[in-house]
Amino acid sequence: MLEILKNRFTENMDRHPNLEWEYVESRLKENAVALKALRNMEESGGEPDTIGFDEAGEKLIFCDCSKESPADRRSLCYDDEALQKRKKNPPTGSAVQLAKEMGVELLTEELYYRLQQSGEYDLKTSSWIHAPESIRKKGGALFCERRYGRVFTFHNGADSYYSSRGFRGYICV
Repeated sequence: MLEILKNRFTENMDRHPNLEWEYVESRLKENAVALKALRNMEESGGEPDTIGFDEAGEKLIFCDCSKESPADRRSLCYDDEALQKRKKNPPTGSAVQLAKEMGVELLTEELYYRLQQSGEYDLKTSSWIHAPESIRKKGGALFCERRYGRVFTFHNGADSYYSSRGFRGYICV
């Protein structure tokens, strides 16, 4: 896993211009839980990489950097509450539950926009993002995509699902 991450890190320096691989590697070697989550991200098509530090400058953020929403994480409704309420043609699972099983969180809107600053992602797909409780209480959820040269945030019923919508996850190390 470290070799895969190192190769991706070196090939995509624009995502993390002020970082050295040796520093990243030392952080990862100290965190077996993070390595397991990164492997889960990789195995489901996410192509994880670091996009730099969190706001406090203390933790490295790793997120899915695949060009499109990871293929093995699509056709999911938002969360288990929505899955339980979906009586007709329910999907096989939910984004929030699968993320939890993988050991990651759904990208926030802020992180999604930050990722988009390093490239163009979700040109043909869309990705569920973390929905604030105020939206979720009303049955809604949020997703993002890039179209027409810009990034958009949209809303949908949390129980909806589409073959082109998945989710991007992240972890802090």
